[in-house]
Amino acid sequence: MSHPRERNRLQRWFASLAAAAAVFITASLVPATAELGEELVFLTWADYLDPDVVAEFEHETGIKIRFAYYESDDGRDEILTNSDGRGYDLAIVNGLMLKSYAKRNWLAPMAQHSMPNLAHLEPRWRTAFPAAERYGVPYFWGTLGIAYRQDLVPEGFNSWEDFFQPAEKLRGRIAMLKSSRDILGMALKSLGHSANTNDRNAVREAGRLLEAQRPFVRSYEYISLNEESALVTGDVWASLAYSGDALMVQEHHDEIVYVVPDEGGNLWVDYFTVLQASPRKDLAAKFIDFLNRPQIAARNAEFVYYATPNNAARELVSDDYAEDPVIHPADEVIARSEVYRELMPRTQKAINSVFAQLVN
Repeated sequence: MSHPRERNRLQRWFASLAAAAAVFITASLVPATAELGEELVFLTWADYLDPDVVAEFEHETGIKIRFAYYESDDGRDEILTNSDGRGYDLAIVNGLMLKSYAKRNWLAPMAQHSMPNLAHLEPRWRTAFPAAERYGVPYFWGTLGIAYRQDLVPEGFNSWEDFFQPAEKLRGRIAMLKSSRDILGMALKSLGHSANTNDRNAVREAGRLLEAQRPFVRSYEYISLNEESALVTGDVWASLAYSGDALMVQEHHDEIVYVVPDEGGNLWVDYFTVLQASPRKDLAAKFIDFLNRPQIAARNAEFVYYATPNNAARELVSDDYAEDPVIHPADEVIARSEVYRELMPRTQKAINSVFAQLVN
């Protein structure tokens, strides 16, 4: 029997063929109850949904899923700000932003009664952030840490200091994220502060640390997750990374490993949301409910390599997935990590200013 990682590699190789086949199947075998031309526009991360699962939903319902992608949480914020939350039916939103988006009237309250499969979700993730229970459905959770090539950096990264004050051999070999909160948050932790501090002196200190790190940074764009990834080619030796993405790029090079440093990282939760401006809220609810069917949620979780909040799905996943310490970090890793909280406006402004000077 092949290893799940190898099976996923093959699944991704066939994904484009499956998607093409799905177009034909959906067009020729649409259920009689579906209306031709129904479509949902979904704003999300790339590679965040199993194409086979999407094809199955389209075949079963006749509803087409059209994707729009963003490259960072900051990028999604900009997209929705520029459109005033219009033009999309669903969006993946990190828990921190749910309350803010709801205040802007971008999000519709979740029609819980029309999604019976939400009963499978673990309650703590449904209420982990303000406004989450009313406006979001938890999709995946994970950590933020460091993905690196252990053949090139055999000493590894025990602390964030090793990453933000790196050895000379790492000059030009580090990749960051285009995310102000992630970059500043982990820099703050490396200096002994909370990622949620409102101390602007601490933020300025973190800014100086990041400026000193700048010659070591090859890019502030997120690494790709395919065989052309800079981590795979060796152009980058270490990158700030989300846990599941590290496992995804590890498919293409066995020397890539992931670690959450001793100070801990960020513990995040992503949520499905339905946009208030969507005229297809009922179809959006149908899609979210479909994705929370236990068997569907289990398949999708193994494809994406993130921890599912679906209790019933966790009974159906492989042992390799269930026992992977990157997907399911130890309690002490979680205890050291922080969930981002809303900052005072002046602190957020200071963070945005430091980030703008860094990447521009």
